[in-house]
Amino acid sequence: MKHLRLLSLFAVLSAAALRADVRLPAVISNHMVLQRDAVVPIWGWADAGEKITVAFAGQTRTATAAADGAWRVALDPLRASDAGAAMTITGKNKITIDDVLVGEVWLGSGQSNMAMTVARSLNPEAEAATANFPRIRFFKETSGTATSPQKIGQGEWVLCSPQTVGSSSAVLYFFGRELHRKLSAPVGLINSSVGGTPIESWIAPEAQRAAKDLAPFFDAAKAEAAAIETPAARKKYAADLAAWQAAQKDAKATKKKAAKQPQDPAVLAARKGDVGGLFNGKIAPLAPYAVRGFLWYQGEANSVPAKAPFYAAQLRLLVTDWRARWGAGLPFAWAQLPNFTGAGRDWPLVREAMLDTLALPRTGMGINLDIGEANDIHPRNKQEAGRRLALWALGEVYNEKVPATSGPLPAGHEIRGSEIVLRFKHATGGLVAKGGPLRGFEIAGADRKWQPAQARIAGDTVIVSSVAVPQPVAARYAWENNPAASLFNGAGLPATPFRTERW
Repeated sequence: MKHLRLLSLFAVLSAAALRADVRLPAVISNHMVLQRDAVVPIWGWADAGEKITVAFAGQTRTATAAADGAWRVALDPLRASDAGAAMTITGKNKITIDDVLVGEVWLGSGQSNMAMTVARSLNPEAEAATANFPRIRFFKETSGTATSPQKIGQGEWVLCSPQTVGSSSAVLYFFGRELHRKLSAPVGLINSSVGGTPIESWIAPEAQRAAKDLAPFFDAAKAEAAAIETPAARKKYAADLAAWQAAQKDAKATKKKAAKQPQDPAVLAARKGDVGGLFNGKIAPLAPYAVRGFLWYQGEANSVPAKAPFYAAQLRLLVTDWRARWGAGLPFAWAQLPNFTGAGRDWPLVREAMLDTLALPRTGMGINLDIGEANDIHPRNKQEAGRRLALWALGEVYNEKVPATSGPLPAGHEIRGSEIVLRFKHATGGLVAKGGPLRGFEIAGADRKWQPAQARIAGDTVIVSSVAVPQPVAARYAWENNPAASLFNGAGLPATPFRTERW
C-alpha cells in the first residue's frame, strides 16, 4: 500500500514537472501601470498549443501559445483609472495580478545621471517627506548585461511613498511628479539605467553592425580591444594577480584592508567593446510594454574624443531602433549634458549631436547648461532637469499649456557686413541676457580663428561682432565643456550651445 502511494505521488509530481506554468515578464506584475488610450500588449510563455485567457477591465482576450511557447494578446485602449483592479491570466494555471492602474507610462534609460536617486539629489529629506503619491509607481529593471536578448527581466513595481522615493531615479520621479500633478492621472515610471555605460551598450547589436556610418566606430573599438588584450598585458596581469593573492592572505592575517584586485585584460577588453549587452539584458525584456514615450540621460561615457564624433549617428539609431521595436513613433526626449569641467572630454560635440537629433520628429531636449556643477559629473539639481523634460512632454505630447517647451534653439543666421545675425526659435517671452551682458559668443573669419564677440539681443535674434574679425563667416555659443550660460528665453530656460559652421 505504501508502495502504491509512493508511485501515485511520483506520478503526480512527474505530471506537474511536465506542465509548464504560464510565465510572464517581470514588468507585468502586481501594482503595474498600464498605458491609457493605447493598445496594451500582454504577453508571456506557456506550453506550445496551450490556450491563454487574459481578463481585465471588462475585456477578455485569448491566445494560443506558439511552438516556442510564446503568446500575446492586445487589450483595446483603456481609460485612466485611479482604483486598482485585478487582471487574471489563465492557462493550465491561473495568475492574478493585483492593484493594476491605468495612466501614463514612461521608460527612462541611460547612465548614472538617470540612475541617480532622489536620496542623492537636492533636499532629499524634504522631497521624501512630501512624496506620498501612491498613484505614481516605479519599476526598476534590475537585470544585468547579456549576450543575447532576454525575455523575463527582473524587477517589481513599487508605490511612491516617503519610504520608497529615495531609491527611485530622481530625474524620472521629478518628471513624473509634474505629469501626475498636471494630468491628474496615475503615472508609471520604468527605470533601466546603469552608471558609467556608453550608448553602444543600449542599442541592439544587429542594428549597430548594420549601420554603415558606424563602421569606423567598430574598427576603432576592435583596435582598442586588441591593444588591451596583448601577451604582455596577460603576463603582467598574471604577475599582478599572484601578488594580489599573496597580499590578500597577508591582509587577512593582519586584518588590514586588502588592495583592489587587478583587472583581467580580457574582461576589460570585453567591457570596452561591449555592444548591445545592456539592450539585450535590460531593454529587450521590456518590449513591447505599452509606454507613452522614452526619456534618455546619457552621453558622459561617449564624450571621450575617440567616441564623441559617432554620438550623433548612435543617438539617431537609438531613437529609431527603439521606436521600431515598440511598433510606433513614440515621443523621445533626452537631457542635454550640463556644464562640467570634463578634462579630456568633448562635451560640446555630444551636446551638438543631441541638438542635431531633434531633426527627428516627436523628439525633445531638456537643456541643462545652467544647472550642472563644474567639479561634479553628477549635479544634484535633478528637480529642474526633470521639470524641463516634463515641460516638453506636457506641451508637446499632451498639448497642455506650459510656459515653454524648450530653451532657445538656433534657427539660422545671416552675415551682414561685420556682423552675424543669429536667429532663434523657442524664444518664448523674448530673449533674455541673464547675469549681465551676453557672454560665451565667439566669431571667426576665413582663417577659422575664434575671437570673443560682443553680442546684443534684438527681438528674437542675437547680433554678434568683433573688431578683431571685420569679415566674419561663423559664430558659436557656449562652445566649451563648462561654459557660463547667459542666453535664456522669457520662461527662464537656457539656450543650447551651437555653432554655425562644422569646422
